[in-house]
Amino acid sequence: MNDMEILDLMKELGALKQGHFQLSSGRHSDAYFQCAQILQFPDLALEVGRRIASRVDADNIDVVVSPALGAVLLGHEVARALGRRFIFTERKDGVMAMRRGFAFEEGEKVLIVEDVVTRGTSTREVANIIESGGGVVTAVACLIDRTDASVALPAAMTSLAKVEVVTWGPEECPLCAKGEAVDQPGSRGPR
Repeated sequence: MNDMEILDLMKELGALKQGHFQLSSGRHSDAYFQCAQILQFPDLALEVGRRIASRVDADNIDVVVSPALGAVLLGHEVARALGRRFIFTERKDGVMAMRRGFAFEEGEKVLIVEDVVTRGTSTREVANIIESGGGVVTAVACLIDRTDASVALPAAMTSLAKVEVVTWGPEECPLCAKGEAVDQPGSRGPR
């Protein structure tokens, strides 16, 4: 699948939404990607996982890690395609943490898999956990890359689709200026 095919599929499945959204970062956008609309179909989740796995260096990955909740299914499918172990991080009391007895061996090479990356906040949180636990982040992968040049990630990133979507701070949002209601579809509140 190329960028346009992924975006067409997302539109068809209602995974690409248009409107006025407040993202997890607190910024506003007129577009929102709800990747769960694709991942709800096991065959599509498997295919997307395989496609992402084909774009990374499997020899440089020992384990795949995703932040819960949105990226868990995708990360699992990428790990399956790579034949690697899969673990996830999750929020406890609003803070990203490693739980459930998951751990890294010293020097273990880690691929972080996300569904959508916009500002890289959760990716960096996951990377900090990996590094403090003895792992080494060797790559980042995602379904949708919304980053711009200002976003610093812990490793090179690959994606199935690179999308340029404008975001605004709430004080500069033209949709707010028009009085349009804001939808907060993300799994965590604004930061």
